[in-house]
Amino acid sequence: MRTSLKFILFFTFILLITTNLDAFGVDVSLRDVGFVNKYMISTDGHNFEITFTANFTVLSHTFSAHDKMLQFNVDAVHEKENVAEIIIPRDLFDGEFTILLDGKEIFAQVNKTDRSSVVSIVFDGNGDTIDITATKYLGVELEKSNGGGCLIATATFGSELAPQVQQLRELRDNIVLQTESGTSFMTGFNHFYYSFSPAIADYERENPTFKEAVKLILAPLLTSLTLLQYADIDSESEMLGYGIGVILLNIGMYFVAPAVLIIKIGKRVNIEKFDNTHA
Repeated sequence: MRTSLKFILFFTFILLITTNLDAFGVDVSLRDVGFVNKYMISTDGHNFEITFTANFTVLSHTFSAHDKMLQFNVDAVHEKENVAEIIIPRDLFDGEFTILLDGKEIFAQVNKTDRSSVVSIVFDGNGDTIDITATKYLGVELEKSNGGGCLIATATFGSELAPQVQQLRELRDNIVLQTESGTSFMTGFNHFYYSFSPAIADYERENPTFKEAVKLILAPLLTSLTLLQYADIDSESEMLGYGIGVILLNIGMYFVAPAVLIIKIGKRVNIEKFDNTHA
């Protein structure tokens, strides 16, 4: 009799803790979705455990303390309802969350307990990278960047953590935006850039050949911009001088040099046609 009673009590206890997960602040419908991955993030002398549960495979993860960003490389292949739940300690990330799927922001449901934020996402179709940022890092509110995201570069190189994208971001934030003339230039440039960049970035994700072509086109620009990283810019006049110099250099590479080459080829073709006609 006692043995039967103990068994019944034990079975009831197990049933309660496995079916009442919502008591712990977790959405039951998204809790048991597939693979459970645990990652340890170390930053500023602290260790934080991230739990990533999904019905697709998480290949690897990266944490950038500089950009305050978590990135997960995934293999999401379901045509409908790729589901993931990421549990993040609030002492690491808190506030408002931004979730990017392959560089494009997606909707996320965020439920918070005393210690953790439970980020739930559902999306259709393929996905390669999931980036997570928040407005509060290690308990400190973050200043919002004045520059926005590098949409085309992110789509081209696959991630906001790619070295080329970080190079552009650091150049913008640490050099260009440190002067009034640079800030004015970026304000005007952003109005122009964001009028067309989302469409190009979307097309890159749909067309790998176009993506590779953009990568080749960006190579000279990235090379020329590295010159600013070695320049000693201490005044507005120096910023204007170096900035105009880099702009003229890129005009020469992208427009003048191709135009000269086309003219020379055209002349060569015309000469050969003339020679063939009078041969």
